[in-house]
Amino acid sequence: MKLQHVFLSLSLALVAPLSFDTAAAQGKPAAKSEPSANEVAESVQKFYDKTKNFKAGFKQRYQVKAYNKRKDSAGSVIFEKPGKMSWRYTNNGNRVVSDGKVIKVYEAENKQMYEQPMDKSQYPAALAFLVGGGNLKKSFKLRKLSAKDLQFEGGYVLEGVPKEATPAYQKILLYVDSGTYQVRRVLLLDAQGNRNRFDFVTPSVNEKIPDGEFDFKPPSGTQVIKP
Repeated sequence: MKLQHVFLSLSLALVAPLSFDTAAAQGKPAAKSEPSANEVAESVQKFYDKTKNFKAGFKQRYQVKAYNKRKDSAGSVIFEKPGKMSWRYTNNGNRVVSDGKVIKVYEAENKQMYEQPMDKSQYPAALAFLVGGGNLKKSFKLRKLSAKDLQFEGGYVLEGVPKEATPAYQKILLYVDSGTYQVRRVLLLDAQGNRNRFDFVTPSVNEKIPDGEFDFKPPSGTQVIKP
């Protein structure tokens, strides 16, 4: 199961009609209404539109339905606008790096690196809003799922179906923190039923990024593969 397949398979209001509020008429506080899918998406978009960069630890789980296999990985990730990102896999030494123009996917075990222009890659809109590109409402048909059923009580879960078909994934689920509107988990599902999940832990925004974070040169002897 190659890293480039795992990673590249990965690359938000309606106004309700006015009604008579019985609780308010009786002097009781009205129950807080639940935001719509579009309203949640708009709040998510606003949060990331005002951030310059995003740092977090991550846990990744990739499940292949046909073979009933699972691959777990972990590490740290940094996104910076416009279009820059750096994934460090602490369990296997793999790297995924983009300077905003070129994406590099390095597989330590195979001593191979896949290099491709960002605009030619399958880098999904699911994460594009994190790096200053893409718009959730424009990119996806959205609906809100039951956070309770999906064991994410206290937050919101958005399902997004891409408006433009992509072979990388069929739909995404965004697990959103209801307090900050940060995305805590991204789950991508493809047409074959495979699942690629990223959980972001201890996130922070607008912090200083180390110099050279988005430059990567593979070790000597690495085979570089370009399209």
